[in-house]
Amino acid sequence: MAKKTPAINSSSTADIAFLLLCYFLMTTTMGSQTGLSRRLPPMPDPNQKVEDQKVNRRNIILVKINSADRIFAGSEPIDITQLKDRIKIFITNPADSPNLPAKEVKEIKGIGNRNVTKAVISLQNDRGTSYDAYIAVQNELVKAINELRNEASMREFGKALSALNEDQQKAIKDLVPPQISEAEPKDVGKSRR
Repeated sequence: MAKKTPAINSSSTADIAFLLLCYFLMTTTMGSQTGLSRRLPPMPDPNQKVEDQKVNRRNIILVKINSADRIFAGSEPIDITQLKDRIKIFITNPADSPNLPAKEVKEIKGIGNRNVTKAVISLQNDRGTSYDAYIAVQNELVKAINELRNEASMREFGKALSALNEDQQKAIKDLVPPQISEAEPKDVGKSRR
């Protein structure tokens, strides 16, 4: 006669596995990816008449990223490490060059009459541009604007931009406006015929 082996009651094993699963799902944190913080312009009023804005060619710098992730500022290739300084020189136009952006005198609340640049940075990427290259260029453009704002803050108020009150920060943002325009991606690297 065969010897009977004792059976293990496994009915509660499923309950324990379920409880462990619930525990790990509740205590585990999921990594969330954050995107670029950009505020889109508000939707225009449908009854509003659309005006065609003309921008002087000297006031625009075209920053392109091709499908090989090469960066061009204007028509010349540039390394990512040089982009921030190139943009700062373009925006400030320290030598008042006729080839760089014009400036206009504006009344800035809390500061007075100051020269404000009319510079516009137009960013255009290729459909094949890598996300890393796009983000790296975006970071350099924003870094250039932030550095210019911080320099203006030190010059006007003697404090860093982050130490200013809300009205002073608005004045500095009016003095160094962020003029970054993003064009629709296209095939930047293709030659024109």
